[in-house]
Amino acid sequence: MAVPVKLSVFEGKIIAIDGPAGSGKSTTAKQLAQRLGYTYLDTGAMYRAVALFALRHEVSFDDENALTQIASRINIEFRTDSEKGQLIFLNDEDVSDAIRTEPVTHGSSAVAVFAGVRSEMVGRQKLLGVKGNIVAEGRDTTSVVFPKAHLKVYLQADIKVRAQRRHMEAALRGQESTVEMQEKLLAQRDANDSGRKESPLTKVPDAVVIDTTRMSIDEQVEAIIDTARRMFTVKR
Repeated sequence: MAVPVKLSVFEGKIIAIDGPAGSGKSTTAKQLAQRLGYTYLDTGAMYRAVALFALRHEVSFDDENALTQIASRINIEFRTDSEKGQLIFLNDEDVSDAIRTEPVTHGSSAVAVFAGVRSEMVGRQKLLGVKGNIVAEGRDTTSVVFPKAHLKVYLQADIKVRAQRRHMEAALRGQESTVEMQEKLLAQRDANDSGRKESPLTKVPDAVVIDTTRMSIDEQVEAIIDTARRMFTVKR
């Protein structure tokens, strides 16, 4: 079991993690937050919640006005369960598994291109980070949501490795998948995320870049903790 990090230099800090899908952001950020005793802010889950609500109510992913209305009205909460860890609730319903299906994954990328949706979600995310002690991950956390984060990390990995990871994740959820299918979906997701007009995926100049292609999750977490310890101690 990993030893929790309890150092005063970590108090009140924001660690923001960006990177493309499949680079290890979610799992790494979740475990990092546990090690530091921080709150884990999964920004992507919030867009997934919008997409799930839209799917359930047959709202087109091209209808910007309707999607913006959804984003402004739905209630999204992060709750912690002693056995399951962090869960995401949409209007008091646990949708932690429902937001991880392929249709929702595709939809979340589609709804995230709209300025109204992003504005609403980013506003909520900034409020969650006011008190610090946050590990936030997504695709614009270092550039838009927390541009003044105490530590910015950009995770990257070879697309074939990312596709293999996504294939394994789908298999664990009992979903039909192939590595080739996942690579195609990731290539499309990368293009959407990097090419969108609103808050595109960006590697900011002051981010610490970590290539996770040949790294385990534990190694990724340790690399970030070591970097944070050195940086926070110097800046203290």
